[in-house]
Amino acid sequence: MQNRLLAIAVIAGAMAAPIAAQAQSGTVGVVGGGSVVVGEHEGITIEQRPAFREYVVRERVPTFTIPDRVTVGGVLPEAGITYYDVPQTYAATPYRYTVVNGQTVLVEPRSRRIVQVVD
Repeated sequence: MQNRLLAIAVIAGAMAAPIAAQAQSGTVGVVGGGSVVVGEHEGITIEQRPAFREYVVRERVPTFTIPDRVTVGGVLPEAGITYYDVPQTYAATPYRYTVVNGQTVLVEPRSRRIVQVVD
């Protein structure tokens, strides 16, 4: 019995290690057993978030409403949402942004997957 518990602990630790390693270098969201990682140089940094939120408000970006919760890893609908380029002033990023359910999010343009909720 003790060997079985030890084996389970080893397997659980091995499964958690990649996520823990990724968490040190960026934002991690776990979705359906997979993880979505935004590297520290790809998203909006903590320091830039207040200025970026002010920019979004100044631009009067409309908020889109979806029935689902807004979370990292969630996929936005194909139609009905407009995506905007992130100005280089805030981040050199391959992602685009939009506002969903009142929350500003970075989205991977091809998959429409949320990679960062800018809080």
